[in-house]
Amino acid sequence: MKPRTIVPEPRPAAPEFSLRLSSTRRGARLARTLAVQQLNEWCDIPYGSDSARTVALVTAELASNAITHGCLPGRDFRLTLLLLPHAVRIEVTDTRPDGLPPQPPPGPVPTDAGSGRGLLLIDAYANRWGCTVCDA
Repeated sequence: MKPRTIVPEPRPAAPEFSLRLSSTRRGARLARTLAVQQLNEWCDIPYGSDSARTVALVTAELASNAITHGCLPGRDFRLTLLLLPHAVRIEVTDTRPDGLPPQPPPGPVPTDAGSGRGLLLIDAYANRWGCTVCDA
């Protein structure tokens, strides 16, 4: 599976939630919790619903990648949520110095491995995903 690069689309005038979080496990957990809470506030979607679990999983995996593979000491990551007409857009911006998107592990992940499935989960749950390199 190769990461797909998606050309940035013009941002619609949509409700937006954005904040910086510490590049720590605690920051990643907080991103997941806040994403589900924001979804509930915007759409009154119950916390245990399939939609809430999907938003939680995708946010958690993106945040985990940001703190594991894309952080510099002392630099935060940014979580941004956009409420679109038929979807929620989840963006996580990290401080990866080389600007390269994370690569999935080559070949199958061993069943007893503690990591290596994040991008596969995102691919399974997201309508589409990709990586955009920003100079800002």
